[in-house]
Amino acid sequence: MYRFLLTPRWWGINVFAVLAIPFCIFMGSWQLSRFEARVDTHQQQEDRSADAKAAAARPLDSLLPVDQVTSGRQASARGTYDTEHQLLVPDRTLDRKQHDTPGFYVLNLLRTDGGKALPVVRGWLPGDANSRADAAKVPAPPKGEVTVTGALQASENQGTAGVQTTGGLPKGQLGMISAASLVNIVPYHVYDAWITLGDAQAPLRAVPPAAAEGSGLDLKAFQNLGYTGEWFVFAGFVVFMWFRLFRREAEAAKDAALGIVPEGAGADEGAGAGAGVDEGAGVGVR
Repeated sequence: MYRFLLTPRWWGINVFAVLAIPFCIFMGSWQLSRFEARVDTHQQQEDRSADAKAAAARPLDSLLPVDQVTSGRQASARGTYDTEHQLLVPDRTLDRKQHDTPGFYVLNLLRTDGGKALPVVRGWLPGDANSRADAAKVPAPPKGEVTVTGALQASENQGTAGVQTTGGLPKGQLGMISAASLVNIVPYHVYDAWITLGDAQAPLRAVPPAAAEGSGLDLKAFQNLGYTGEWFVFAGFVVFMWFRLFRREAEAAKDAALGIVPEGAGADEGAGAGAGVDEGAGVGVR
């Protein structure tokens, strides 16, 4: 009754099922492992952030380049603020959520003894960076040589929340905090990193450090979880369709063994018989 399983058609169906089911399970497991890795990295980042707040500040150069381990660590640098290139970073929120009060970052460049400049976010102010009244509230940076301490951050990119990459910003504003965006604004080299001060000068408010890229439970993490479900559903669908086809073929084979002719086949045979009668009648007429 199950000889149909040896037909070329069922060989193709069986080979497809045998290959598709493990593949779907493997892809689902891989996506699940990616989600679990992001969860573990997120927890490790939170632990490192807590340790970084309690740890003593380290020299900037010893923490570069910025990675998931050094991001958020307290870094210190000594130099002089460039008062001629104070920049406002518009359309930023303090907790980096869209529903929070809109405002802007205040960024100054610290000319270090090493020759490079370090972007320093001195704080955040509510308001509009294009408003002269709001911009006038920004306090002047300290004069002379100073030592700054803040949370180390990696340069922003196009995928960072809040950045503006379309250009067209007024003079004195910056859409993305990165060495690449500052290269045409200042006439000196800039570190590929920045820090946010923990103690902001009033009325500025301190900007909390962001989690390192790829370490948080962001949209990509939950996409991995969604893909996990999809691949397992695909595997179940292959099993379901194989079983459905198998049952249909088995029932058809059983009916054929009992001499039960499907309704469609009977109608075709009847039509064929009718055609034979017509042909016979035609011969008689001739």
